[in-house]
Amino acid sequence: MTALEVHLARRPVGVPSLDDFAFVEITPPALGPGEVRVRNHVMSVDPYMRGRMNDVKSYAPPFPLGAPMEGGAVGDIVESTVDSLPVGTFVLHNAGWRSEVVLPGAAVVEVDPSLPLGAYLGVLGMPGLTAYAGLLDVAEFQPGDTVFVSAAAGAVGAVVGQIARLRGAKRVIGSAGSAEKVRYLLDELGFDAAFNYKDDRVVKQLAAAAPEGIEVYFDNVGGEHLEAALSVLNVHGRIAVCGMISQYNATEPNPAPRNLIQIVSKRLTVRGLLVRDHADRRADFLREVGAWVRSGELRYTETVVDGLRNAPSAFLSLLEGGNTGKMLVRLI
Repeated sequence: MTALEVHLARRPVGVPSLDDFAFVEITPPALGPGEVRVRNHVMSVDPYMRGRMNDVKSYAPPFPLGAPMEGGAVGDIVESTVDSLPVGTFVLHNAGWRSEVVLPGAAVVEVDPSLPLGAYLGVLGMPGLTAYAGLLDVAEFQPGDTVFVSAAAGAVGAVVGQIARLRGAKRVIGSAGSAEKVRYLLDELGFDAAFNYKDDRVVKQLAAAAPEGIEVYFDNVGGEHLEAALSVLNVHGRIAVCGMISQYNATEPNPAPRNLIQIVSKRLTVRGLLVRDHADRRADFLREVGAWVRSGELRYTETVVDGLRNAPSAFLSLLEGGNTGKMLVRLI
């Protein structure tokens, strides 16, 4: 028997291409004591993975060349030497980008297969916890705030906007990259206003959507979006910086927003966000957001691509905004 893995073949310069990936068939190793063999059913592709393709120092080590990439995945155990993890148990782990994997029992977390498996990688997984902790703890959201979310139709942004609405925001505003996504934000997720950032200058559209200003900006994009938010934020506004996807493929340093003086004059708070710093919030997150998901008050969408050999294409599409909600790759 063989297993299929997706390796990082070379480090991309600028926008990644399919040639940066390689498909490698391996003979899976035998199990040792305390190990399980997991057959992956669904895996995640996420924007942060682009940064790990570069050989630069960051908050996470770069993906090594000639080795499988990593990312969240859910699968079932098909062989086990761990009594508490018998065959047939479904688990969450971080060894995606391969059809199966041998892992220590301590590296997997049991999940309930009666829920959609993709939810553990999206709305009830890392993106959902990022949205929850980022809005409530990092941005210090308060009922009555007006909230602006960039990349609002993505896995994180869609949850941010809905949590703000459910927690009593005065107004929730989102930006997205197509008319279809704008309709999704308004009609499906209950945003008060949304705009296509490609239609006009972001600052012009944001000011029109928030005539009384905003208190919170949840940043997934950076660049022009961040500059616009600085202009529209009210005094003592807060910014949670989750990501800057507009810069991930840049080959030269990007200029900073031209209006950083607004941080001083408005006494703004700007804080970066890494979800790993907020693991202590997981129980609160699962209790509150899980209840909203079960009741239908919080909705989510997945963009699903079939087949491990299509994982690189799915990842490249994600970087170009080809997803609505969480981008997943279904292996089984």
